[in-house]
Amino acid sequence: MIRGGLIVIELVSLVVLLAKMVIVILVLLMLPIPLTWLERKIAGHIQQRLGPMRVGWHGLLQPLADGIKLLTKEDHIPDEADRLLFTLAPIITLVATFALFVVIPIGDPIQLFGQEITLYLADMNVALLYVLAVSGIHVFAVIIGGWASNSKYAVLGSLRTCAQMISYEIPMGFAVVGVVMLAHSMSLVSIVNSQADVWNIVYQPLGFFVFFIASLAEAQRIPFDLAEAEGDLGAGYHTEYSGMRFSLFMISEYLIVIFLAALNVILFFGGWNDFLVPLPSILWFVLKVGFFVWLFMWFRFTFPRYRYDQLMSIGWKVLLPLSLANILVSGLILS
Repeated sequence: MIRGGLIVIELVSLVVLLAKMVIVILVLLMLPIPLTWLERKIAGHIQQRLGPMRVGWHGLLQPLADGIKLLTKEDHIPDEADRLLFTLAPIITLVATFALFVVIPIGDPIQLFGQEITLYLADMNVALLYVLAVSGIHVFAVIIGGWASNSKYAVLGSLRTCAQMISYEIPMGFAVVGVVMLAHSMSLVSIVNSQADVWNIVYQPLGFFVFFIASLAEAQRIPFDLAEAEGDLGAGYHTEYSGMRFSLFMISEYLIVIFLAALNVILFFGGWNDFLVPLPSILWFVLKVGFFVWLFMWFRFTFPRYRYDQLMSIGWKVLLPLSLANILVSGLILS
């Protein structure tokens, strides 16, 4: 009897986990659709124009038109390209991006039909290490895509990506050490719970500054988009991609922005913990992440692109020393 009850509990847990996985995948696949429209609208208003207006009310159907265009475009592979790697690269980048969201918690547990449902797929005690490791797979996909294209522009873009990611992942990793010291854990759920009273931004302003700038570079957004600079590389590492293969890279790019926005919120701005106004935890989390996504888009249409030597200098000569100084100061204060 006891064994049968345990089997039922395990089956229920498995069904809940599978349901959460399906929901997460569907949401992640759908999110880039409104974000493309939103980014064009933000760009339009910053540049004193209207943005998309033709297709649907205020251009709301423009993402649908873009999707139809990408579905019907020719799926072109260059003659001298490595066809296997050329095909695998966009798949790897999308799978690696999806894998990052496994450890992202979005709110307090909820009760449903007498069952407690946690709002995350996995609560790893080494979640931060997992995030830093899996994000490196995305870099491999970009390098493979550029090299497999057998195009000088694409190869140069992928090499730029490699150097940029190495230069900024190091200070990014050091920037979160202070947060780990405060939370005594690398679990993202524990880090959020440790900010129930005071958010980490109060104790770690320098760590946040370094992490946020490194996030912009990791997302390859202006002013750090040297990997796909239109002015000198055509389109960078995905120059030779078209149709749905190209769209996989674009979906991944938008999801990386959402992921890094969520990570900034979780590590430094209390996750789903409220501030003054008592709203549902998941709503607070969505509002905070939305603000950071808007911030990423605002930066894109406000700041000019750095030269490559400036990009490297900021990573190695500014952010790395600041992140190390933040670790030393945090250690001294906490000791």
